[in-house]
Amino acid sequence: MIGYSIIRKTHPGRVMKFLLKLLLLLAVIAVAYLLLVPAPINSVAVQVSQPLMFSGPLAVNDRLQSAELISLPAGQSGGEDIARDPLGCLYTGTEDGSVMRKCPYSDWEVLLNTHGRPLGLHFDASQNLIIADGEKGLLSMSPAGKLTVLADHFNGQRLGVVDDVDIGADGTIYFSDASNRYALKDIVHDVLDGRSSGRLFAFDPQTSSLTLLSGGLAFANGVAVSADQSYVLVNETFRYRIRKVWLSGDKAGQDEIITDNLPGMPDGIARAPDGSYWVAMYGLRPKLVDAIHDQPWLKNLLARLPESLAPVPKPYGFILQIDASGKILRSYHDQAAVAMGGITSVQPEADGLYLGTLHMGRIGKLSF
Repeated sequence: MIGYSIIRKTHPGRVMKFLLKLLLLLAVIAVAYLLLVPAPINSVAVQVSQPLMFSGPLAVNDRLQSAELISLPAGQSGGEDIARDPLGCLYTGTEDGSVMRKCPYSDWEVLLNTHGRPLGLHFDASQNLIIADGEKGLLSMSPAGKLTVLADHFNGQRLGVVDDVDIGADGTIYFSDASNRYALKDIVHDVLDGRSSGRLFAFDPQTSSLTLLSGGLAFANGVAVSADQSYVLVNETFRYRIRKVWLSGDKAGQDEIITDNLPGMPDGIARAPDGSYWVAMYGLRPKLVDAIHDQPWLKNLLARLPESLAPVPKPYGFILQIDASGKILRSYHDQAAVAMGGITSVQPEADGLYLGTLHMGRIGKLSF
């Protein structure tokens, strides 16, 4: 009652002045913070391409809402990629570093923990599970469950964010290093920075040698080797395009963009039995980033914001299929991410497409 009496006796005009002064002080503090605290990035201007329209093979639909949902164990999330062994068991890596397996008619079981972030997965001819770990590098898990580091340095420098992996017919392991400038936890800074530092590597398991195939990629992500082994496709997530890197023939050592101006962010990519490729689209383009990409000072300002205030893209489910030339054949969507959103991988199998995500507590299967 005493506090209430004091409030009642306070002149309304004085209360309003006090509140205005308080708001002004808070605004000054916020501006001072944004202007005086050093920016964690030193961004450059980027000219953003105009996205393709959602028409024709990109026409919006909700086909992904019919996907079968396979829940991860309680408390687990982020089955980024999916691999399947000859027995039909599914493997994935989760946000807490676990590598998990689910066999037919069985529950998920944890095989090991990399103590990093397992992202891309692929079996080699000896049934070793090759793991692209965003924090630990290129790893191999034997059928007995032994974990080995294949590569975590190049030219004396630690690899950045090892992201995806595919394996050639001769056993060569092709993998992406998404960013050589920022750690996995600081990927938002890589988006804003604009200085592309992603790389594509080839690892020879016989000699343990590492070869740089391509550099200067805008967040090198999904990797897929062609059926004839003449090239590797690699997604550039933050430039909304897919690049072909030639391994043999007259163009060996060269690269070219085969799919450009995508309306979303390409993440994982996998070759289908018919020679086409399925591409996971993490989401639609971040409109705010596109709008300020040519203004480094604005991007530096945005990078100063606490992570809790950073803009979060609206969840959207999106995958597409391209042919070997990069032509878009079809796309499947889940506009409200009811079933699947933030899709990071599409693994074609005989019974359908298996879908991984970065944060959801489930994976998906879209039957043919």
